[in-house]
Parts: sequence; C-alpha cells; structure tokens
Amino acid sequence: MAFDSNLIGILACPVCKGKLDLNKDKSELICKFDHLAYPIEKDIPVLLETEARKLSEEERN
Repeated sequence: MAFDSNLIGILACPVCKGKLDLNKDKSELICKFDHLAYPIEKDIPVLLETEARKLSEEERN
C-alpha cells in the first residue's frame, strides 16, 4: 500500500500548522515555511519535529 496523496489536504505541519507538500521522489512531506522535511516510513508520515530534517539552501528554492 502506498501513501495516499489525498491525505495531503488534511495533514498540516506540526510546528506552524501550515500546508505540507509531497515529495514523492524522496518520500517526504515538506514544510516550505519552516524549511523542514518529514519522512514517510512504510507509507506512514512521521510528523514529529525531532524526526524532521532541515532543508538545504538548494532545496529551499
């Protein structure tokens, strides 16, 4: 079972409560405001700030 991209409309960043974008290539949910990428592991989004990675300068643009 793959991550249901329809969920993207109801999921929010746990830090700022803003919109998340799906990066299918890296299997991550991206918060452009906080510059964080939340992993999707085994088709389940891990929306914990401690598990998120900071986006690089290149990824922010």
